[in-house]
Amino acid sequence: MGNISTGINYKLHPDEVPAFNQASKFDPNFGFPNGRKEKVMKATEDEMYSAKIPLDKRDYCAHLLLDFLACRSKNYPLVVKCHHEKHHYLECEYKENVDRAKDYEREKRLMEREKRIKSRAEG
Repeated sequence: MGNISTGINYKLHPDEVPAFNQASKFDPNFGFPNGRKEKVMKATEDEMYSAKIPLDKRDYCAHLLLDFLACRSKNYPLVVKCHHEKHHYLECEYKENVDRAKDYEREKRLMEREKRIKSRAEG
C-alpha cells in the first residue's frame, strides 16, 4: 500500500486516494449488513517486547510469530521441526496483507463514490 504509485496518486488526487498512514474516514461496518468481525491482538505488548519482535512485525499475527520463535529456540539445531508453526504464521501474514489490500480498495471506492455523489448534488 505504501508503494511509489500510491504516493504519487495520493499527491495528484488526494480526494480519491486514501492516505496509507491515516485511519479510515468511513464507518468500518458500512456495507456489511451483519457487521464485521473485530480483529483482536492476542499477543501483549510486554510479550512482544520481551521476545524482541521488531515493530514492523507487531501485528495481528504476532502471537503466531511468538509460537514460531519459541519452537525454533526449543528445537534449535533441528529447526525444520517448526514448519507447522512457520506455515501458520506465514498464512496469517498472507491473510492480513489481503485484508489490508481489501480495506484500502474499499476506502478508495468509498472516496470515489463520495466524490461522485458530491458532483451530482452540485451539478
